[in-house]
Amino acid sequence: MPRLFTGLELPPDLAVGLNLMKGGVPGARWIDTDAFHITLRFVGDVSDDIADELDRALSSLRFDPFEIRLKGAGYFGGTRPRTLIVKVAASDALERLQSAQERTCQMIGLQPEARNFTPHVTLARLKNPPLDALNQFISRQSMYASRTFEVTRFVLFSARPGRGGGPYVQERTYDLGCGDNMIG
Repeated sequence: MPRLFTGLELPPDLAVGLNLMKGGVPGARWIDTDAFHITLRFVGDVSDDIADELDRALSSLRFDPFEIRLKGAGYFGGTRPRTLIVKVAASDALERLQSAQERTCQMIGLQPEARNFTPHVTLARLKNPPLDALNQFISRQSMYASRTFEVTRFVLFSARPGRGGGPYVQERTYDLGCGDNMIG
């Protein structure tokens, strides 16, 4: 039973740049550079039949390529921070792509995603980080802004069960702007 999610890859130079941010936060388990991505829709553990149905449905989505950029840093978890992130600048095209994937998942019978879509790249998983160190990291990275990059495809990834999930495997890629989908 595969554990699936859809997402966007990062250009290699941006992933290397994010890798250089690592450090300075005790209790952080930093994500490997090759695992950086922007999750669009977490699907979860599904049967092979549902995975095949999802693949067919995602193959029918049509979107033009668009541009996005990473901007700023933050964390999830409120008073108990658990995930250190780099944010994605607001993008109507990204929101539309994610919404279409959400609708697609629901049309094949998957439950609606319980969390609001907050596009980001996970930098680290956190375990009881000192808030002063975490806030200093966020402050240092508050002005971070990547170059703009073009999104030309999205990916159906699989992950290991459990926390963190990596390493991730590209199961299928879906090109934007054309009908040719490629096996990952």
